[in-house]
Amino acid sequence: MAELSKLPNIGKIVEEQLNQVGITTGAQLKEIGAKAAWLKIQEIDETACIHRLMALEGAIQGIKKTMLSDEVKADLKKFYQEHKK
Repeated sequence: MAELSKLPNIGKIVEEQLNQVGITTGAQLKEIGAKAAWLKIQEIDETACIHRLMALEGAIQGIKKTMLSDEVKADLKKFYQEHKK
């Protein structure tokens, strides 16, 4: 526990959600990817928003979500629109 919260953008609540869906390390998060991790979180929390998706991608890249490239942000927004409940 607490390994994920050491990553950028990952607070206690998101860390708990990641743990609930079976993602307990940064390596696991990186392996599964932000999109798949977000879909898993969405299964347990249908309020999962675009900001959470971007936060996960930022954590994988080791940067704040606001520093994601415009291209990555656009891709994530498109993915979010296709998968939001």
